[in-house]
Amino acid sequence: MNCLVLTASLVEIAPLRYTPAGLSAADCLLEHESELKEAGVSRLVKASLRGRALGELAEKIIKLPLGSQCEFEGFLASPKNSKSVVFHLTQINQIS
Repeated sequence: MNCLVLTASLVEIAPLRYTPAGLSAADCLLEHESELKEAGVSRLVKASLRGRALGELAEKIIKLPLGSQCEFEGFLASPKNSKSVVFHLTQINQIS
């Protein structure tokens, strides 16, 4: 199963664009930081991840202020001919 839930800050939002099919789309950059245990040892975890929202979610994300802390839900996928990963957002819940 390909399902990801991540609490992160919204640090960059690209201008709203439209797909060839006319669907609104917005790309963003998310940054996560937390302290987790791995093999019984606490460690500081930092991660940056590119996100993509489509449709109503794209309209919602471009209205959020930069720095907003949110819980993002979605799935991971690689764009065609790329080895990078994009977090395709399916739900956003603003925390602060």
